[in-house]
Amino acid sequence: MKLITAVVRPERVQQVKEALFQAGISGLTLTKVSGHGGEQEVVEHYRGTRVMVEFREKVEFKMAVSEPFVEVAIQAIQKGARTGEVGDGKIFVQTLDRVVRIRTGEMDNAALTPVTQTNTTPVPV
Repeated sequence: MKLITAVVRPERVQQVKEALFQAGISGLTLTKVSGHGGEQEVVEHYRGTRVMVEFREKVEFKMAVSEPFVEVAIQAIQKGARTGEVGDGKIFVQTLDRVVRIRTGEMDNAALTPVTQTNTTPVPV
């Protein structure tokens, strides 16, 4: 099981979400964040004052997936987020030791099964 965190441009959220859904990954969390990477700093004028914009608005996707879906998720995020320009974002993959579904107490891969699943065979998400 892995936790995949992707930081992407806000204008690419819809494309990333659609690519993930098409890949069978629907359990995700979305957060607005600010950050600084390889982009050049921008000087803007605000009320007659020069302001250096150091942090850019970004969106962070987080999703817990079973091993078979790690590369699928990475490819989907890249497909949806890539513009070819500096500032497209980053993908981080971390190992998860344990996952618990609060509602049922299911653990690990079983906790990653879609809630809409009607049979008892766990399907990785």
